[in-house]
Amino acid sequence: MRRILGVDPGLRCTGFGIIECGLSGTSVRYLSSGVITPAATVALPQRIGKLYEELAEIIATYQPAEMAIEQVFVNINPQSTLLLGQARGALLAAAVVNGLEVFEYTALQVKQGVVGNGHASKEQVQVMVQRLLNLKEVPRTDPADALACALRHAHGGGNRLPSGVGKRGMRRWRVVPEIARADS
Repeated sequence: MRRILGVDPGLRCTGFGIIECGLSGTSVRYLSSGVITPAATVALPQRIGKLYEELAEIIATYQPAEMAIEQVFVNINPQSTLLLGQARGALLAAAVVNGLEVFEYTALQVKQGVVGNGHASKEQVQVMVQRLLNLKEVPRTDPADALACALRHAHGGGNRLPSGVGKRGMRRWRVVPEIARADS
């Protein structure tokens, strides 16, 4: 069985979801989900630290081997995009420090993989996650997005980070002095 942690990153509210599945992505089983919500009244470094600490605790509790995380999209407001990137960085660090393989997906890939429509609504994602995991209730938005990310990964692999090996069509990363860039 594979245990997968799905993460929907956010500075105010980060969704997480943990599933277990067979090696081929079959027989998916829900384990847990929820949100990490750092207090908005504390300074940014403490909020980022809280994201790191809480995700590390979730990893220690459930022992997933892989993490599927949603990619940051470029927002209309560059400041919001930068803040989201910092939150995502803390979450990535928590995963890597704890030995998880990390895979990334765009929102379009997640929706396409779970609902069958890359432009599906949040409500459609929530209902599909409920059906696929046989949940009694429709999950809240952030945990549903995280579980959808984990389900997408369980059913179809993704872009591994920060692998230098990569498979055909996957992004390969190499470190260049003071910058990291993706090779095609």
